[in-house]
Amino acid sequence: MQNNSDSIIAIVPAAGIGSRMAADKPKQYLQLGQQTILAHTLDVLLSHPQIAQVVIALHPQDQYFQHLAQSKHPKLTQVIGGGERADSVLAALNMAKTINPTAWALVHDAARPCLCHSDIDKLLESQSRFPQGAILAAPVRDTMKRSDASGIITNTVERALLWHALTPQYFPIDTLQANLANALKANVNITDEASAMEWAGVMPGLVTGRVDNIKVTHPDDLQLAQLFMSQAQ
Repeated sequence: MQNNSDSIIAIVPAAGIGSRMAADKPKQYLQLGQQTILAHTLDVLLSHPQIAQVVIALHPQDQYFQHLAQSKHPKLTQVIGGGERADSVLAALNMAKTINPTAWALVHDAARPCLCHSDIDKLLESQSRFPQGAILAAPVRDTMKRSDASGIITNTVERALLWHALTPQYFPIDTLQANLANALKANVNITDEASAMEWAGVMPGLVTGRVDNIKVTHPDDLQLAQLFMSQAQ
């Protein structure tokens, strides 16, 4: 199955406040080199030739986005996000569906600025193998432990066939929108788009992505992201 230039809409949930960063602003607006984390993320998506539109979901009191150069890009549309990530993704999907209801959604975390075009390409090319949709992921490399509530190890988890879920995650807009909306109505705990699809009985494919596609969550992640980006230049 081949993609065409108007069949892919990137979705960026960016309404979070990033409390774990203990910063004075949402983490996506922290400086990473010459611009913010979110600006780097949007640059990757907006510059990809197969992405027709980018829909970003913002906090209703966002005071920062309008100051980014990317906010004026003709391929970008803004919507108001929700209290949780899944709510923001759904709001963006609702908008994307009005743009092109037969398109595919490429959902990517706002705080993953190290994404590269080659990983996007691999995910898009997987559509023929995984017509139900797929996600970028990385095989687990470390020994995995399960603990009890007090922090005591209860057992070692076999790491074979375990994966770290990354983004982008790539699904047909209409299917993802319906499954995500229904899962939220059912009060299902949705941690990513794949979990909404799994809840609906759809088993997404896994596409091996680069391990430097990190999510900036804690203060130390900023330095690591800066290192990865400097090496990529």
